[in-house]
Amino acid sequence: MGMDEYKKMVDDIIGEVRKAVIGKDDVLKRVMVTIIAKGHILIEDYPGLAKTLMARSFSNALGCNFKRIQFTPDLLPMDILGSFIFNRERMDFRFLEGPIFTNILLADEINRAPPKTQSALLEAMQEYQVTLEGETRKLEMPFIVIATQNPIEFEGTYPLPEAQLDRFLVRISVGYPSREAEVAMLESRKKLNMDYLQVNNVITKDKLLEIQDNAEKIHVDSSIEEYIVELVTRTRKNEQVEVGSSPRGTLALFKLSRAMALANGRDFVIPDDVKSVAKMALSHRIILKPEPWIRGVKPEDIIEKILSSTPVPKI
Repeated sequence: MGMDEYKKMVDDIIGEVRKAVIGKDDVLKRVMVTIIAKGHILIEDYPGLAKTLMARSFSNALGCNFKRIQFTPDLLPMDILGSFIFNRERMDFRFLEGPIFTNILLADEINRAPPKTQSALLEAMQEYQVTLEGETRKLEMPFIVIATQNPIEFEGTYPLPEAQLDRFLVRISVGYPSREAEVAMLESRKKLNMDYLQVNNVITKDKLLEIQDNAEKIHVDSSIEEYIVELVTRTRKNEQVEVGSSPRGTLALFKLSRAMALANGRDFVIPDDVKSVAKMALSHRIILKPEPWIRGVKPEDIIEKILSSTPVPKI
């Protein structure tokens, strides 16, 4: 398949999800690009902004298996991973798979569960496998975790540790819809006579794997690689930053830039691809010093300044 065909396929997927999630085209593209890059997604925003609907709609459009876990303070790791059940007839134990054995896993309100339960996802997110009682079970590919969390100032939330935040390829927010989009949402609801539109399959799991594999073939010039490293290095040298991005942030920029190029119908990366994914790839990977944090400076502001001050390579 040519790049134009892949671009059309990506546009068709976003177009199908757009039927259910109205007025958030930029967010939908960012989610799709992250899925192409085989990355996990953390959506941080207030309740009621279609975070769950978006995850379910993408799984339908992509032809993937989907499972949802509602994170609560009493959720246990075994509720995610699965457990061994004693079989009286055979006098042995059999493994009962948990909801993590799926293609797209929605970890809803992940920061309402305590750290021990949150950490149950770490091995699966990094190594695509689950180890229980000394046995390792591989997860079926594709495997994408889409986690939602409420802002940490909400009651009953446990902040995600930095090590776990780093496992998410991106952190994004949905935001409130525009006035026009909210009116369009009501018009759609009036015509449907139901709350949610059924999103149809656009592609199959195998086709998604093909798209992901082809993203690995996108050309990245050495000057683009230098640009990516320079951006990440500047997060470590910024006077308002306590801890800069890890090398995992460098890899995140690299993978997301390739995926963005494919989504735009190109087989090579340009600086604008890197710029378009920098905030969602790096903002959750830097820790601000106390003073700027108290003054309301956000990590996204730091990334924006770095982008505006870093020389852009000429391709």
